[in-house]
Amino acid sequence: MKIPRRDFLKTTSLTLGAAGLFGRATFAAENPKQTSFILRAPKIKLGIVTYNIAKDWDIPAIIKNCAETKFQGVELRTSHAHGVEVSLSKEQRQEVKKRFHDSPVELMGLGSAFDFHTPDQAKLSADIAATKEYIILAQDVGAPGVKVRPNGLPPEVPKEKTLEQIGKSLRELGEFGAGHGIQIRLEVHGKDTSHVPNIKTIMDVAGHKNVGVCWNSNQTDLDGEGFDHNFDLLKNKIFTVHMRDLYLDEYPFRKLLAGLNGTGFAGYCLAEIPESKDPVRVMRYFRSLWLAYQNLL
Repeated sequence: MKIPRRDFLKTTSLTLGAAGLFGRATFAAENPKQTSFILRAPKIKLGIVTYNIAKDWDIPAIIKNCAETKFQGVELRTSHAHGVEVSLSKEQRQEVKKRFHDSPVELMGLGSAFDFHTPDQAKLSADIAATKEYIILAQDVGAPGVKVRPNGLPPEVPKEKTLEQIGKSLRELGEFGAGHGIQIRLEVHGKDTSHVPNIKTIMDVAGHKNVGVCWNSNQTDLDGEGFDHNFDLLKNKIFTVHMRDLYLDEYPFRKLLAGLNGTGFAGYCLAEIPESKDPVRVMRYFRSLWLAYQNLL
């Protein structure tokens, strides 16, 4: 039977259109839309460590630059120009507390250089006592936590003994800090002690809810069984995070942020980056990349 040309074209058009719809539906089924790794609205906050980009800033400069670049908090590292040290008088401590309280920038912690791996027991006792003074300083200036660290494994001492000593020291400091409302944050730091399984051993010995980890974004986080395994060892004890320059693509920063979000982490990621002649611009770039890694731009 001869089909009129107009009806033939109409039938052909409908057939091709249906085929196109079927093809698109099949493609969509085979290639579902990629979802974001964000599992919930992020609660993570962004801050800065004064080591090293802000080491020469006083407190007004820290507040001004952080506010201008939308950094929400700061960890003040000991020995820097801001001068927040145990030598401050009661009045000076109150002034520091008021400056931050009256600003949009939170003093989220103090960064000490105390470590507890030394085999010299007199020095160990002195460092623990000095850390307690630093904890009182943190309370006085309104900082909720103090960062401490291990800094290595003395070769003349069995590793297990040193890790146990660090853990017991942290337990004592955790108990003292709890009485003053101050967290103890152990930085994943030092030759050999920065290996995550060693930090996990220290945390197990410490065994105190007031003692947690400052994840330090070290390249050694990828050692052994890999990043995922190492992150899982500590993910429930992470109190704060230090981050290096985010352009370092050898480190899985996106995976780190996804993992933190997955645990409901609501603490600070802190930029621990080199000083710059144009620090405000660098901070703006850091924040933008930090947001982009979380699909928030």
